[in-house]
Amino acid sequence: MKYAGMNAIACLIALCASAGPALARDIFPYPIETRVLPNGLKVVMVPFDSPGIVAYYSVVRAGSRNEVEPGLSGFAHFFEHMMFRGTERYSTDDYNKLFKELGSDANAFTTDDYTCYEAILGNEGLEKVIEAESDRFMNLKYSVSDFQQESRAVLGEYYKNYSRPNSKLYEKLRDTAFTSHTYKHTTMGFLKDIEDMPNQYDYSLKFFDRFYQPGNVVVLIVGDFDPDRVMELIEKYYGKWEAKTYDLLVPVEPEQTSKRTAHIDWENPTLPYLAIAFHTPAFSTKNTDSAGLDILSELIFGRNSPLYQKLVIEDQSAESIRCSIPDKRDPGLFTIISRVKSDDLVEEVKNEIYEAIAEAREKPVDPKKLKAIKSRIRYSFAMRLDTAGSIARSLAHYLNLTGDPNSLNEIYKRYGEVSPGDLQRLAERYLVKHNCTEVTLIGVKN
Repeated sequence: MKYAGMNAIACLIALCASAGPALARDIFPYPIETRVLPNGLKVVMVPFDSPGIVAYYSVVRAGSRNEVEPGLSGFAHFFEHMMFRGTERYSTDDYNKLFKELGSDANAFTTDDYTCYEAILGNEGLEKVIEAESDRFMNLKYSVSDFQQESRAVLGEYYKNYSRPNSKLYEKLRDTAFTSHTYKHTTMGFLKDIEDMPNQYDYSLKFFDRFYQPGNVVVLIVGDFDPDRVMELIEKYYGKWEAKTYDLLVPVEPEQTSKRTAHIDWENPTLPYLAIAFHTPAFSTKNTDSAGLDILSELIFGRNSPLYQKLVIEDQSAESIRCSIPDKRDPGLFTIISRVKSDDLVEEVKNEIYEAIAEAREKPVDPKKLKAIKSRIRYSFAMRLDTAGSIARSLAHYLNLTGDPNSLNEIYKRYGEVSPGDLQRLAERYLVKHNCTEVTLIGVKN
């Protein structure tokens, strides 16, 4: 079964460039089929014209958000490592050999909300991969020494990553902005917890049992394959996976009522950094808030914005400025990070940022400018839907957030509905001083 992938993208791009009504149409141009096994395992299939190529993703809806016990952060990321340690049937070497023989490379990544295991392979090896993936999800096995060895590797990864000032800045920002929710720690976890991780073998088994179970996993397959044949294989290899339940209670973050600040004295020379973050609502397709805040970030801080042009291009008081508002299952952060040219310019850059935000609250955006931003966001996303892997990566993101692949289409409909008034409302509600956290990082002088 084949679908004209590039033709679908060409049509979609044409719609992105056309008038308003196109913005209300589904942005995802390929058929999606969803089936659920009796044990709760969800299987999402997207036939796509990628001759002989298949993307095979396993989306585990567990990330650092799930690490609710004090002193035990970092285990979602830890299992990104441990899942390659093998089973009785497939040792680590056997698993790696299988993917090498298939001309494939299995990989994984962890976020605040989910962990994703991914592989791109030739479709002739699909049954072998389904067999191997089901085996490690159902029968992962590792010794205490394996566990301790990998946990020490994670500690080494932490020291490597957080030797960079921007990583340390972000860690401090999260720790300061959140007081209760598990978004307080980054995906890697708190350092003191990682240092203690070698002593937590028994807890690791508990974490795996809680979250690596069929009702919490989505198998996502995109590319050149027969859906009915794939379902036969999924039922054959995953059908005996035992269904379990676990009620996760993530602490609710209380509303922030006053500005918070923190500072880092960096022990080496570096340009100064400034981070400013505002609490924002969880991802939702039920209103325009998520889409509107994304548009607002582009409007105020995008490369075409007056602020960016002034700070980075004209005055050159900042080397960079960027804004991110990642989609989150729970309320997250609207984050601005700037690398400033010198210590004495930090306050000036900060004031310029707040002035630009104040303007967004007080002055409605020109409708033509808003339309151009919407079109650019839609066009940029459409251009990424050109390979089995990129399609799978995009869908995995939304499967994590809602469990429903159609939420991708729904959120892009909300983008089309955002009005100038919505942007002002969102800036007035969320981009305010009492909802703000500031962190600065200054390096030692040469």
